[in-house]
Amino acid sequence: MYFVRPCEPSLVENTAEQVHFVFAQMASVFLGVYLVVATILDHVATLNDIMNYSLLVIMVLLIFAPLAIPLKMTLFPSNRRKDQLDSSKCSPTTDNDQIEPLLPSSSESNLGNLEEDDATDIDILLAEGQGAIKPKRRRPRRGDDFRFREAILKADFWLLFAIYFIGVGSGITVLNNLAQIGIAAGAVDTTISLSLFSFCNFFGRLGGGAVSEYLVRSRTLPRSVLIVCAQVVLIITYLLFALGHHATLFVSVALLGICYGVQFTVMISTSSELFGLKHFGKIYNFIALANPVGAFLFNSFAGYVYDLEVEKQHTSTSG
Repeated sequence: MYFVRPCEPSLVENTAEQVHFVFAQMASVFLGVYLVVATILDHVATLNDIMNYSLLVIMVLLIFAPLAIPLKMTLFPSNRRKDQLDSSKCSPTTDNDQIEPLLPSSSESNLGNLEEDDATDIDILLAEGQGAIKPKRRRPRRGDDFRFREAILKADFWLLFAIYFIGVGSGITVLNNLAQIGIAAGAVDTTISLSLFSFCNFFGRLGGGAVSEYLVRSRTLPRSVLIVCAQVVLIITYLLFALGHHATLFVSVALLGICYGVQFTVMISTSSELFGLKHFGKIYNFIALANPVGAFLFNSFAGYVYDLEVEKQHTSTSG
């Protein structure tokens, strides 16, 4: 393909790649903030055609802003070969230079023992290949490559499944009934609530990855700590929804979107770190099944409770 070209990794640290990554992230953040502000502005004030077209043009520019990265790399390519040549000139090495060993030649006395160990290892491998010896496969530990049937026997697997089932499934249930929740809380139009949820969901997915990397690299804390924090905040959010006040509606929607996005992002990296990457597709997709299953069950339960409350209100008003 003409537009897809192989990219060779550079031996020299290139700061331009980090700048490009930050630019793409900031462009997406500005786009999310702009959409929320434009939605609120459209509901608060009456805009004429010129303002509407101006907002549309700005939105299109923000959407296509990441295209500036390939254009810049195409029109102004960075010469990596010069960087590599400069780095090689700073530390010249010749073939005639002789490197003397730091340790004396006493290590050569152990060469015979190493050869004997290699010979025994080769004999064992040949015996295993001929079927004379059956190799014993040890049970994988956390971080090793698990098979699917090995992963489903672990408590960590079902714990992640339960977190996805309860956290993400209940979040989808609230999202599907967000219009009814907003109307019950006294909101006239729920468009702003949906836009706020979408922006906070994006912010949770983007910020959840950054925060989890900071916890792992700087604080040596596992990613599951962030998942637990998201679950605790999600419980507080549901209590705020249960109050039914219009003043706490937007705060609840924002917290719901952030926790929803954090769980989606952190769950992927957590499952890969616990069960490895060899069978990651099977393991994570089975964990992801908790999302539609939980949404179906929680939506069914919410509809059942809603119908019961409607019947109680009809009987009380008719009586």
